[in-house]
Amino acid sequence: MRYLARDLDAELVVARTRGSHLFDTRGRKYIDFVMGWCVGNFGWRNAALARAVKQFHGPDYVYPGFAYKRWEELARLLAAIAPGRVTKSFRATGGSEAVDVALQAAMIHTGRGKFLSLEGSYHGNTIAGLSIGASENRDKLANRLPNCDTIAPPLDAHALDKVETRLKRRDVAAFIMEPVSINLGVLIPEVEFMTGLQRLCRRYGTLLVMDEVASGFGRTGRLFATEHFDIEPDMVCVGKAMTGGVSGMGAVISTRDVAESMEEDGTFYSTYGWHPRSTEAAIATMRFVVRHKKALLAHVAEMSEYFSDRLSRMRFTRVTHVATIHVKGLAIGIDFENEDEADAVQAKCRRNGLLTSTEGSTLLLLPALTIPRRVAKTGLDILEKCVG
Repeated sequence: MRYLARDLDAELVVARTRGSHLFDTRGRKYIDFVMGWCVGNFGWRNAALARAVKQFHGPDYVYPGFAYKRWEELARLLAAIAPGRVTKSFRATGGSEAVDVALQAAMIHTGRGKFLSLEGSYHGNTIAGLSIGASENRDKLANRLPNCDTIAPPLDAHALDKVETRLKRRDVAAFIMEPVSINLGVLIPEVEFMTGLQRLCRRYGTLLVMDEVASGFGRTGRLFATEHFDIEPDMVCVGKAMTGGVSGMGAVISTRDVAESMEEDGTFYSTYGWHPRSTEAAIATMRFVVRHKKALLAHVAEMSEYFSDRLSRMRFTRVTHVATIHVKGLAIGIDFENEDEADAVQAKCRRNGLLTSTEGSTLLLLPALTIPRRVAKTGLDILEKCVG
């Protein structure tokens, strides 16, 4: 593009979206198995969310130094559904800013300056987010934040030993990870690793931060992926599906003691964090989630089983290696062990009317949590033709 800077190839120009479909400017219709990368969890143009924004008659803007009752209402709703003991929210414009706030809060609360995360992970595009992400970022950003170390998957007992080696020095402020790492091809930790991780963090005074920006709000079959492991994080970062794609928003939800430290000594001013219209969309989203929780998660479980069954019976004859399938709810990764082959399948799917995503050698399927079975079937029929 002549005036707009980009770091991704834009071969598709979007005109509109509805339900589980996307339409380009040429009028072509696609089945959307990306949904904005976990943004449109509840379907594009969700009636309840769109109606809330359309009917909004509040202020154009609220200066962060003033009070706004709808902020408190949204924070109350988040506290009611958040996992574990986290109850106090910090405003943010999206996931990257939320992660930044969480890292700052960890340093202030613990008095420490080091971080531990998963090798190859992604936590946003700020310098702080890139610093705790994949080590390859340091090749391009020589002044990336220091004192950021990583643990390589698989996340098992061996990895837990490595975690303890780092934490027992008592200088790590926080361990941060996606509880189910969609950014790592739907990496699912062993339960023993997660419970052991929490135990080690408590023992050595390290805060446990769960990045639920992508995995939150039902994506993995629970409202939060953290719930699969029965752990209680000190902070949870959220974003993406928080407003169903209607507007941008993020948040950090923390325990009260971490929040008290941050309120006393932290700096978390956000000019556009929780813009009034975004706040209205998020409140409508939270109410939609609470109202439809049982039916929504039941549908995710049903569709997850359907996707798993269909994928397990597909013949991946167009790829070199045996495809490995990872499924948690409607976070689905198909690992081809070859980036070029994953990209080729993605391109062929797009040409045939199905939108997917790739992360390295993994083809990702992230359909709407409300996707009708007939739409899922049509999409999987296209995928089967593209890989068989």
